[in-house]
Amino acid sequence: MKEERYAQRIRQALNHGLKDVSPAASRRLEAARHLALSKQKQTAPQLALNTGNRHTGSSWQEVPYVRQLLAIVALLLGMWISFYWHSVQYVSEIEAVDSALLADDLPPEAFLDEDFFSWLTDDSSDD
Repeated sequence: MKEERYAQRIRQALNHGLKDVSPAASRRLEAARHLALSKQKQTAPQLALNTGNRHTGSSWQEVPYVRQLLAIVALLLGMWISFYWHSVQYVSEIEAVDSALLADDLPPEAFLDEDFFSWLTDDSSDD
């Protein structure tokens, strides 16, 4: 209520002082007002849920780019988790191959022998 009374007093004071303004100055003021209003950025009204809180302080949602920053952080975290998961799987596959090689009857040096490799890839069978 105090704000409404204060606004009404200001309006009355401005209207009372209107008599002292010359018509030329009044036209210039009106043109400047229209110019300022045309340059003013028109924002679309935003819909928000009314939670009943009369909290007047700023919240984290009012800070610019917080949602975008949170989305980028979530994306980077997801990428890191994916990279970590795939690296763990890769290491476990290498461990399985190493374990199979070490548990085999052939020594690992046999797999380095070029003749053995060519014998494994040879399609012709003498059967």
